Amino acid sequence: MVEPLPVRERPAERQSRATPPTLAKFHVPEIVFGPHSLAELGHAAARVGARKPFLVTDPGIIEAGWADQARKHLRDAGLHPVLWHDLTPNPKDHEIEQAFADYRASEADVIVAVGGGSCIDAAKGVAILSGNGGRILGFEGVDKVVRPIPPLVMVPATSGTGADVSQFCVVTDTANATKVTIISRTLVPDISLVDPRLLTTMPDWLNAATGLDALTHAIEAFVSRAHNILTDQHALHAVRLVTGNLLDTQRRPEATEPRIAMAQGSLEAGMAFTNAILGATHAISHQVGGLLDAPHGVINGVLLPHVIRFNAAEDPERYVPIAAAAGIAVDRMPAQEVAERLATRVRELADAVGVPKGLAHLGVSELNIAHLARTTLHDACLETNPRDASAADIEALLRAAL
Repeated sequence: MVEPLPVRERPAERQSRATPPTLAKFHVPEIVFGPHSLAELGHAAARVGARKPFLVTDPGIIEAGWADQARKHLRDAGLHPVLWHDLTPNPKDHEIEQAFADYRASEADVIVAVGGGSCIDAAKGVAILSGNGGRILGFEGVDKVVRPIPPLVMVPATSGTGADVSQFCVVTDTANATKVTIISRTLVPDISLVDPRLLTTMPDWLNAATGLDALTHAIEAFVSRAHNILTDQHALHAVRLVTGNLLDTQRRPEATEPRIAMAQGSLEAGMAFTNAILGATHAISHQVGGLLDAPHGVINGVLLPHVIRFNAAEDPERYVPIAAAAGIAVDRMPAQEVAERLATRVRELADAVGVPKGLAHLGVSELNIAHLARTTLHDACLETNPRDASAADIEALLRAAL
């Protein structure tokens, strides 16, 4: 299995935006995809050495009944799961450290997560501390997780975060009201079980938020300075699947085919961005989410059109294949106009699924802009944005998105 180049290893003269590198690296877990794949959970955990798996989930997943099903499948395989669910959205540093204390006290082994990105990030945080010690915020940045971690088996319950296949772990730094991004190839899970049935219990707002998050992953991965020929194909297909099916899942939440398509779109977007990294949308979104504890995908949905316009002002060509994948007629149209239509298309989709028009609706004000811009400059995702961005540029983006 090949691995992505860490951000710090990129050459000083950055890769051309239009031409992918000749060396393509691609690191993903073993993936089991399709309805009822949750039933494979016990066998999957056992295959990576579980005897007493630590099952990370949250109250919503418990209420929906998926945690009980997961425990049954684990027990049917002869395992003795330990359930942990003391978690809130946007996992907090102190929650992860408490989870690790409970993991250590329980003498559990393999770490399993059933839930959305918050559950999966919390599970990764427990794994980091188990193998490396220290405090979770101390691993911010690229390749700070240097020692092996326990095996990870993930079951995503949303169609957007891509955390079940990624090398990312995002944690809320509660003291500084921001989010820190931990990137390490060790955090790519061992096994991901993608069961589209779990998506049917998401509330509409979460379905919308995670769907727009998947779209943002796909678009930012495609234009990333670290993209390659393998990530490109998954990114474009994810754009096609998400733009073609997200609204349908809102209108027909029990329909099977749109859910399967969104599960695949989220998966492929995750496979793309974990290898290509992301861009300015995520770099800014992490800061806004840390400040407000707001839904990550909703923030992305607000920011993405503005970041598309910002990047396209310097080089719009890379957005043409994305627009075509989103169903926009691009023949004989100047690339700049195509990029503008894509930005408009993203905003229209956000409107259709009920995402607010601007960050002000989420609680951001002019008073926050300078602080958000300063913290954005330290986010690892900004390194692979196709256009350099200064603090002034980020302030302008935030004001445009208010």
